[in-house]
Amino acid sequence: MAIDDLTSYSATKLARLIKTRVVSPVEVMQAHLQRIEQVNPALNAFVTLAPDAMERAHIAEIEVISGNDLGPLHGVPITIKDTIETAGLRTTFGSKLRAEFVPKNDAAAVTRLKAAGAIVLGKTNTPELAIPYETENAVFGRTNNPHDLSRTAGGSSGGEAAAIAAHLSPAGLGSDLSGSIRVPAHFCGITGLKPTSGRVPMQGHVPQAIGPLAEGACIGPMARSVADLRILFNAIADPGHSSANSETAQAVDRNDDSVIRGLNIGWYADDGVVPVTAETSIAVRSVVALFDGMRASTSESLPPGVLEGSRLWVEMFSQSSLDQLREFCRGHEDEMGPAVQALLAAAPISATEAQSRLASALDERRRLRHALLQWMERHPIIIAPVGSTPAFAHGTRRVEVEGKSISVFRAFSYSQTYNVFDLPVVTVPVAHSVEGLPIGVQIIGRPFEEDLVLAVAAFVEGEIAILAT
Repeated sequence: MAIDDLTSYSATKLARLIKTRVVSPVEVMQAHLQRIEQVNPALNAFVTLAPDAMERAHIAEIEVISGNDLGPLHGVPITIKDTIETAGLRTTFGSKLRAEFVPKNDAAAVTRLKAAGAIVLGKTNTPELAIPYETENAVFGRTNNPHDLSRTAGGSSGGEAAAIAAHLSPAGLGSDLSGSIRVPAHFCGITGLKPTSGRVPMQGHVPQAIGPLAEGACIGPMARSVADLRILFNAIADPGHSSANSETAQAVDRNDDSVIRGLNIGWYADDGVVPVTAETSIAVRSVVALFDGMRASTSESLPPGVLEGSRLWVEMFSQSSLDQLREFCRGHEDEMGPAVQALLAAAPISATEAQSRLASALDERRRLRHALLQWMERHPIIIAPVGSTPAFAHGTRRVEVEGKSISVFRAFSYSQTYNVFDLPVVTVPVAHSVEGLPIGVQIIGRPFEEDLVLAVAAFVEGEIAILAT
């Protein structure tokens, strides 16, 4: 089977072909390693290859031949964002301070993927300590967008998104506190799931999800299909917690659109904070139109709390992030990259003032989240943009949207809001800009209802595919 065929297949298809002995794990691994050799020099998505990848592929092949029980991802190569620890494999967090750091243990999510039979192929690039929306650091340099090398792949899971989009990897793990799974997925034209915080353990991730950060940070899967998000999520998520019924869980696997019938969907293309490009607005509206004739109801409405989401993100998370950053860098501030140094230069505030601001923000967040969840009793799914624009040029600090100059951070208030309110979200690619850049949308659900969100995302993905044929 040709290299391009094997590297274009989804993780779900590869697992099926391996299990039925149509292809071997060794063939699959060889194909991806050759693809990386050919394509990665232009992208710089991969930063560390697992030296034992081929050895593990041979072991996986023996297990297939022996008729052993196989996990759902047996023999499938997967990639891991370089902020997530991998035992015996260099994990730098994009920082010169950890340029040669080799963890002794896997992060819990990595352990679970391996238990499902997946083989770690390598680590993917990230900005230093997962901070900005562009993937670049002093250890490995810049990651380019596969659709246009002059554009960013996004951040902070930009290397992961670029690797998957360019068929260097079928799927893998990213992390998200301000859109770091969803924005790169949107920029690179792949799918990504931001789960409810706590569904997937974050042990082994740097920065740590402690204090207020635990309210919005998460590890989640990234892939080229919703079905692959499902299989990875099932492997890494804690059991229980899900409030979606078993029929919904099955629907996403078989692309059964019965879950869509009777669903009330809220949507908006403008969050009242920053504008979006005309093409982004059209993309959101085109997704809403897919539900016509499905006996689902759609209503354009701005959910409670959305106007305050981006501001609350700063008030809830920025000081805790900065405190953790200062502790990580203590005594080595001059060795940090420019993005980190800019944050470290911020004027400190007293512990008393910081606690007062945080308490006020958390109290406001509780009230608004209560109102939002009440609203979502009638609209259990929300459709919204990922951000103001498709992928921007490397080094961009401000974007021009509908005649307004907007900081890159504010441009993605659409994503930040759902970290603040801790809702599960899937990003699905649905359109392209006139420059040929992907445009994704967010499909948002209620806490712990990842099954329903994935089912709706699978419907959208399927309808978009039909329209493209």
